[in-house]
Amino acid sequence: MFDGAPPGELIESAPPRVTLRNAFAHPFDSAIAAARTCYAPRLIGPEEITEKQRVNIGAATFYSGHHTVYQHAHFEFGLENVSRQFVWSFLHAHPFYNSEQQSQRYVRLDRAQAYVPPVDLYFNQQCREIYEQAIARAWNYYRELSALLIGNARTILNEIWHVSSMSNPKRLQKIERSAEKRAIEIARYVLPVAAFTTMVHTISGIVLHRLWRMSAASDTPSEARAVIGAMVAHVKEIDAQFFERFGTEPLEELPEWADRSAVAHEKNIAANSNPGEAFVREFDAKLAGKTSRLVDYSANAMRVMAESYRAVAGLTASQCPDAEAIDRLLNPARNLYRLETLNVGVHAPAMRALQHANYTFAKKISHTADSQDQRHRMVPGSRPLLTLADTREPDYITPMLLANNPRAKEVYERAMLDAWAAKNQLLDLGVSPEIALYLLPNAKSIRLYESGSLLHLLHKWTMRTCFNAQEEIYQASMDELAQLREVHPELTRYIGPPCHIRAGITTPICTEGSHFCGIKVWLDFPNITRRI
Repeated sequence: MFDGAPPGELIESAPPRVTLRNAFAHPFDSAIAAARTCYAPRLIGPEEITEKQRVNIGAATFYSGHHTVYQHAHFEFGLENVSRQFVWSFLHAHPFYNSEQQSQRYVRLDRAQAYVPPVDLYFNQQCREIYEQAIARAWNYYRELSALLIGNARTILNEIWHVSSMSNPKRLQKIERSAEKRAIEIARYVLPVAAFTTMVHTISGIVLHRLWRMSAASDTPSEARAVIGAMVAHVKEIDAQFFERFGTEPLEELPEWADRSAVAHEKNIAANSNPGEAFVREFDAKLAGKTSRLVDYSANAMRVMAESYRAVAGLTASQCPDAEAIDRLLNPARNLYRLETLNVGVHAPAMRALQHANYTFAKKISHTADSQDQRHRMVPGSRPLLTLADTREPDYITPMLLANNPRAKEVYERAMLDAWAAKNQLLDLGVSPEIALYLLPNAKSIRLYESGSLLHLLHKWTMRTCFNAQEEIYQASMDELAQLREVHPELTRYIGPPCHIRAGITTPICTEGSHFCGIKVWLDFPNITRRI
């Protein structure tokens, strides 16, 4: 039980605020018109749709699974007062969306703003006090670490940029701003996953239908129902029939929980035990000290990609041997698609040959890093339901900036102990895991399996081996490239950050502009050391 003195800070909380920023004027009739166009000699407009067509075609398309017609309508929402746990566990847990989300890496969070469940629905006043005290305490640690780490960040950046007290004042100011951002980037690891975030979120009509149907399928079913319910309500205000003609409701019984209950019953596991501990030990043993470990790959990748390229180019093996085909695909001096910043790979006939080589990795990164990693939607992952993989003992990632600051590391470790103690205390008092786990910190370890084709991993590795990439995703990417080098060494020569790919071929070498990291990575990648 946590016995620390209660912080005096007021926690700011509010119901989720959902606004509909942009939408189709007639989404349902547009869908029916699209369906009619499939069987008409001309383009059908939504103004032509009759009630009979709404009834007949609507039911025929929706209930038979012909859902593409409902994908044309898109809805742009503004979301405020939603937790990062909800975003990670549900809103970004699929590939069919677009979000622009407030960054915890670069935005200082001075006020303690977080999701606090209603007392009458989820826990009593005593439990709410424990919950709010834990959130306030986490923000205090965040502020303390921000102050403790800025000096270390400043020192490293000064050395990288060769800055002294005699340097240009504007350069000194730039370094100071950068040092502050580096400090809060690490300090955010102690913030709870209950912390609020703000975003612009755009989805199609059929995705909104699916989200509503599956709103219980995450660690945050109550918050999901509230947020997705508000989205649905806004769409109904524009066009009620887009939902009301079908009468779909959220699923209440989900296999993930039913299967786990059966296992628990068969093994006579007590309700308050933590089978997640065994999973953690088994998974970590497989990693063997790596952040990301290659567990499966296309053994014949080189041959298949070469044959695929020849099929695109209309060449025989004698005209274009395997090694030549791979070089034409990956060498940026020969394939100008590699120099594009627009990521045109899926549109380039030749580059599509890279889709036939696939790789699967087991990886372990923090909740906050994985919240960024999952944005690489074409490299999907099987992520845990934390409510089914909870651990009593602290289970977290420690960023490297803390390593050379004993005082900051001690504060950080205390913050981790306090977060788990508060979470365990709520569980012991009978609070559901759904609610108690909101107190877990951003540092919480996430263990997942992730797969992707070389085409989409190539884009990810290009972006995430840049020294400006988030620390853990950078390390995972470097682990992945090292293992790719072991199984398919022919592929890695031309894989790395943009500067490595562009050097000697085009300018600018670095595509980061004023955000250049200060290190000529292209001179010795992958051997050069990243310090911050």
